[in-house]
Amino acid sequence: MGDTRAKGRHGEELAAAYLIKHGFRIIEKNYRNHFGEIDIIAEEAGTVVFIEVKLRNLISYGHPVTAVDKWKQMRLSRIAAGYITEKRLTERPCRFDVVSIYKGNIELIKDAFEMPEGLSW
Repeated sequence: MGDTRAKGRHGEELAAAYLIKHGFRIIEKNYRNHFGEIDIIAEEAGTVVFIEVKLRNLISYGHPVTAVDKWKQMRLSRIAAGYITEKRLTERPCRFDVVSIYKGNIELIKDAFEMPEGLSW
């Protein structure tokens, strides 16, 4: 488990460097509340961006983005909603992005998914 966690943290550091290079401002890393954890919270052009980082070395497990399934989206949405409430950011635009890292290639998928129906900022 420690090796997996170390790889995950390495992927998050790669993602953060990529995001900064592309104009994002990192607000928090590994934000936690009672619903779970979001890898990176950043800001881009006034928008609060909740970012899930997925790193894969083998494609046999599927493309990294496929790991952000409906269940994961719901969980991330609940965490994000809690963050927005906690920080009193309800008037700010928000979105969900995914950073996919596969064999050293970094891909940013903006607006990877929307807040599921029934949840709100």
